Amino acid sequence: MLQKILLNLGIIFLILGGAAMALEIESPAFKAGEFIPKKYTCEADDISPPLFWKDAPEGTKSFILINDDPDAPGGDWVHWLVYNIPVQVNRLEENMQKMHFMANAMQGLTSFGSVGYGGPCPPPGKPHRYFFKLYALDTVLGLKPGANKKSLLKAMQGHILAEAELVGLYKR
Repeated sequence: MLQKILLNLGIIFLILGGAAMALEIESPAFKAGEFIPKKYTCEADDISPPLFWKDAPEGTKSFILINDDPDAPGGDWVHWLVYNIPVQVNRLEENMQKMHFMANAMQGLTSFGSVGYGGPCPPPGKPHRYFFKLYALDTVLGLKPGANKKSLLKAMQGHILAEAELVGLYKR
């Protein structure tokens, strides 16, 4: 009987729009599964695309963005690392600066050997997938600017409240 009541309450909750929201990330420059416009790649302006997110879980203290290409010939290629993004921030505008750019937020070392965004630049051939992974954390990480992905992933362990991803494609 109690299970039936709880089930009915759950259905009412969903009908009234009370479904739990999940962290989401998107870009006005491209939709999930679509090709990333050339201006955000090494073949043109090589500027970062605009990204927006919503529905961070309660208790979020900071965000992390990891942009990588798992299809690179040598394995995972890191294009952008941004960490300690303040909880009140819900976007990264187009063409973000290459260095420290907002209160407490930092950028890490990419596979290009530099800090800041480096756009898609695959070898000619099949399309590559570019993952923009956003993490909501229950803490602000104690890492210095220029951390690499391995250090970032280690520091994140046990602090991820939610994650979302946007995948874009690019082919030369």
